[in-house]
Amino acid sequence: MDNFESLIPKNAPVPERAQKVPPADRKKSESRFAALKQEARPWLLVWKELAAQMRPTRGFFEGRNPNDGQKVDHKVLLDNTPVRAIRTLAAGFTSGLSSPSRPWFKLGLADLDAMEVSENREWLETAGMRMAAVFAGSNIYGVLHSIYEEIAVFGTAAAIVVSDFKTVIRARLFTAGEYYLGTDSDGRVNAFAREYYMTVGQMEEMFGADKLCRTTRALFDDNKVDKHIKVFHLIEKNPNYSDERADNQSMAYSSCYWEQGSGVEKGFLRVSGFNSMPVLAPRWDTTTSAFTYGYGPGHDGLGDCKMLQKLQAEKLMALALMNKPPLQADATVQGVPNMMPGGVTRSSSVAPNTGVRASYQVQPDLSNMDATINQSQRAIIANFYADLFAMLMQQDQRAMTAREVVERHSERLLLLGPVLERLESELLDPLIARAFEIMLEAGLIPEPPEGLRDADIKITYISILAQAQKMVALTGIEQAVAFTAHAAAIDPEAADASDMVEAVEAYNDLIGAPPKFSRSKEKQAERKAARAEAQAAAQQQAGIAQAAETAKTLGDTQLGGNSALDALLGPTGPK
Repeated sequence: MDNFESLIPKNAPVPERAQKVPPADRKKSESRFAALKQEARPWLLVWKELAAQMRPTRGFFEGRNPNDGQKVDHKVLLDNTPVRAIRTLAAGFTSGLSSPSRPWFKLGLADLDAMEVSENREWLETAGMRMAAVFAGSNIYGVLHSIYEEIAVFGTAAAIVVSDFKTVIRARLFTAGEYYLGTDSDGRVNAFAREYYMTVGQMEEMFGADKLCRTTRALFDDNKVDKHIKVFHLIEKNPNYSDERADNQSMAYSSCYWEQGSGVEKGFLRVSGFNSMPVLAPRWDTTTSAFTYGYGPGHDGLGDCKMLQKLQAEKLMALALMNKPPLQADATVQGVPNMMPGGVTRSSSVAPNTGVRASYQVQPDLSNMDATINQSQRAIIANFYADLFAMLMQQDQRAMTAREVVERHSERLLLLGPVLERLESELLDPLIARAFEIMLEAGLIPEPPEGLRDADIKITYISILAQAQKMVALTGIEQAVAFTAHAAAIDPEAADASDMVEAVEAYNDLIGAPPKFSRSKEKQAERKAARAEAQAAAQQQAGIAQAAETAKTLGDTQLGGNSALDALLGPTGPK
């Protein structure tokens, strides 16, 4: 979980603004771009090998052209176990962490006292529901699925989230090899550079014909609108940032485009900006904060994948040698031996050991080869957590609970915990914050209550995987409540040692119960007072009834005969 810091200002920020005055010069932008690309070069070599061994359709590296169709080299990728495992991991993260079919986050406040105000809680619930509706109507979930694939293979992923007239927000995914990142002193991504191709027609539509260089403009005038041109895009911290000015030069992040070969004097295709970093760049894991890019299961499983492909190649070779062994033919054989079923090979000699025969017989140990291959496949499946996620997808998601997930795969979930925390902090937190900012600017989130103008909003994740990570705390609460109930049955004073109200509130928070389900402190106090008043009234009514019954009994009692009433009244009683 994380907080938005003052995300509800009185004047909402603008996601991206039209060009006014270029905030940076072309030479500086090109120099920064070249530096980011140079830093990424060692990683590019690793990513290229990872793509070839695990996910050939991912990655876009130098030497490729747009729309050329990525060829899968089946001489390298004979066994697609890595491909299936990566797909399963991505589908598992999608359904278990950010499912489009069930709630996976809720909004709260860092200030617990402010959360007790009913007006604030209702506003947060409304804002969260509207954000969920916007996510469902956009392409976010498809991009998230692809991000999970990218981060599993390459350890790093990247996508940009921008405003969209039709769907409010829209994301665009980038693949390894077409982008480069920069980080700040804390290891957070604060710079993004990419080189990609656009058609002449797309460039004219996005930037305008007057911004194109002479060569590109000539192509457009000749109606060669499908010709591809390389475009460079750089997003970085703006040194001229100022929150007191609203012009384009003063935004927190600058965004500059230019085309290849246009010359420095031509300047930029577009200069715009963002008030917050629009790029999502999660890493699976990083060794130190000095590492810009991350490591993932792909790096760990590269050896297993190579071994699996080698084993499959050797098995196929063994089967081929067994079924079609190498032959030797003597000089009497006429022509080329016919190896087809029913084929005839002519020979003029009748002497023994002449004609065509196998050079040697191959009898491979296929059972041991299959066992080794299965072992490698299981290692790859476990490396990508495909066994865990396959279980999640095979169950009925409406009936599946976080407790069942923990009970079946508790050890694997413990290993996955740090990854989930990083995905929340580097992917889901920025996504929600970015969507909140765009929706607030578009007026799609209602005006916040006055008390929330400068409040910090806290995100709580309530997906299956997020709740499964909290099950340790839930188990502790359940055990404490059960023990208290057992002890109170023996000694009622034991119940005084535990605050059941606090236990229920903590439990509801951990399981992600809807805000309306939990009563505020004020309502709890009102119900407690009403209950005490009702109890007092009931006791008073019972006392009155008892007194009336006593009076009636006394009134119906006959005097005399040494009764108890006679003894009560004594000698002063009625004569």
